[in-house]
Amino acid sequence: MLNKKIIKEKLEEERAILIGQLKDISQFNSENNKWEAVPEVIDVPESDPNDMADRFEEFEARSSMVTILEKRLNDILLALKNLDNKNFGLCKICKKEIEELRMLANPAAQTCKECKE
Repeated sequence: MLNKKIIKEKLEEERAILIGQLKDISQFNSENNKWEAVPEVIDVPESDPNDMADRFEEFEARSSMVTILEKRLNDILLALKNLDNKNFGLCKICKKEIEELRMLANPAAQTCKECKE
């Protein structure tokens, strides 16, 4: 039987970590409920095209990372929301119980190992 207390603790811990990571590279836009990457703060003006290109590449990397982190955060929030649901811990494809080790490794898992593959 799945220990939902342990799963909840893991989910809340990961949620806090993800929010911290997102705050480091982005800001939350309450108008569209999305995280948006922010450029790295630089104290000197940029006139060198190479420096500007590097800064643009860094911003693109941040944007990609925000997308990944936000997706994971949404998965975690959904799992927390559904934790008390009777279907929590059941594979959304085959409806069998998701393996306990898989749930401990990824408490937001929605499929069993077999269906994931």
